[in-house]
Amino acid sequence: MPKMKSHRGSAKRFKVKKSGVVKRKQAFKSHILNKKSPKRKRDLRKASYLVPSNAKVVKKMLLK
Repeated sequence: MPKMKSHRGSAKRFKVKKSGVVKRKQAFKSHILNKKSPKRKRDLRKASYLVPSNAKVVKKMLLK
């Protein structure tokens, strides 16, 4: 049987940390930025973490 392939789209978007939590980027930071305040844009730079129920699905896609 061939090796399982991880979901490549998910592999580019998520990172699984050693503790098991899944790190992700914030949305709403790609375009239409002129109406967003500098503070909001600055806060959107920070990474966020998935809730455990969603992290379980992503880990399955990444074969972790």
